[in-house]
Amino acid sequence: MKRILIIAPAWVGDAIMAQPMYARLKQRYPQAQIDVLAPAWTRPLHARMAEINEAIDAPFGHGELKLRERWKLARQLKARGYDQVIVLPNSVKSALVPLLAGIATRTGWVGEMRYGLLNDVRMLDPIKLPQMVQRFYALADEKDAPRTQQVPHPVLTINPADRTAALQKLGLSTDQPIIAICPGAEYGPAKRWPARHAAELAQQLQQDGAQVWLFGSGKDTEICAEIAALAPQVINLAGKTSLAEAIDLLSLAKVAVCNDSGLMHVVAALQRPLVAVFGSSSPTFTPPLTLKAKVVTLDLECSPCFERVCPLGHMDCLNKLTPDRVLKALKEISASCNE
Repeated sequence: MKRILIIAPAWVGDAIMAQPMYARLKQRYPQAQIDVLAPAWTRPLHARMAEINEAIDAPFGHGELKLRERWKLARQLKARGYDQVIVLPNSVKSALVPLLAGIATRTGWVGEMRYGLLNDVRMLDPIKLPQMVQRFYALADEKDAPRTQQVPHPVLTINPADRTAALQKLGLSTDQPIIAICPGAEYGPAKRWPARHAAELAQQLQQDGAQVWLFGSGKDTEICAEIAALAPQVINLAGKTSLAEAIDLLSLAKVAVCNDSGLMHVVAALQRPLVAVFGSSSPTFTPPLTLKAKVVTLDLECSPCFERVCPLGHMDCLNKLTPDRVLKALKEISASCNE
C-alpha cells in the first residue's frame, strides 16, 4: 500500500483547492493512504474530505522556523514510512520536514529555489496552469504527464447529525429561506465589500422574506457587527461558530454572498449557489470552483492589484460595486439553480 503525505496549505481556500488533487491521487492509487500535515484549525476541512485518512497537526504557525519542533516532527513522520510527500506551499520551510524525515520521493514546485530539499521538483508554467487548483492538481501526476486545465471541482461532505446539533446549539430555524453573507477576508480590507453595502443588501433580502445569516471568524466580528448595526434583523454568527459548525450551517443556504475568501471556497465546495464579489484579487487565479456561481467585479484599470490595502486609498473596485448589482446577480444565480 502506497503511503502519501501532503504538506497542506494553511489558508482555508487553498486547503479546499487541494481536494481535487487528493481525488486524483486516489484515482491513480485506489489503495493509497493519504495523510495531511496542516495547522490544527484546518482539521474540520480535512475531516470533510473523503480521501484523507488522517490529519496531522503541524506544531508551528505560519512563518515560524522552530527548527527543534520540525526535527522532532520529522522523526515522528519517518517512523510512519511514507513513500512520497507532496509539498503544496512554495516556501523553503515547508520542504524542511520532508527532507529531515527521509521521505524517498519529495514532490513540489520549485517555489523558493528548493533544489535539494525536493527531489521530484517541477517547473511551473503559469500560462498553462493559471489557476491555483490546477497547479495543485498537476502534482498528483508524474512530472512528464500532460497538463490539464480541466480539474474536478472540490467537494466537502456534511454530517446531517452535526448540522442539526449546530442549529440547536445556536437556536436557529430553517423555516424561512436562508441567505448567507460572508463579509470577511483575512487577507486584508482591499478584499472586503463595504459593510454599508452588505447591510443594504441584507435589508432588501429580508424585505423579500429571507433570513440573513452573517458568517465569519473572530477576526470578522467588527465588520459583521457594523452590518448588524445597520441591518438589525440579521443573525450575526461571526465568532460564534467553530469552522466545523460554519461549514455545516453554510450547507443550508439557499444562496450565499462572499468576498474572495476561504468561506467562498467552502460554499463552492458545498455546491450551494454563490455570488462572489471580487475587488483587489482576480477570479482568473482563484475563482469559485462551482457551476453554481456568479462573479461580480468592476474590472477597473487599477484592479486586480493583489494588495491587502488599496494602494490608491479609494478602494473604488469595491466601494463602487453597488448592492443592486449584487442583488441582481443573486437573483440570477438563484433562478438558474432552481430551473
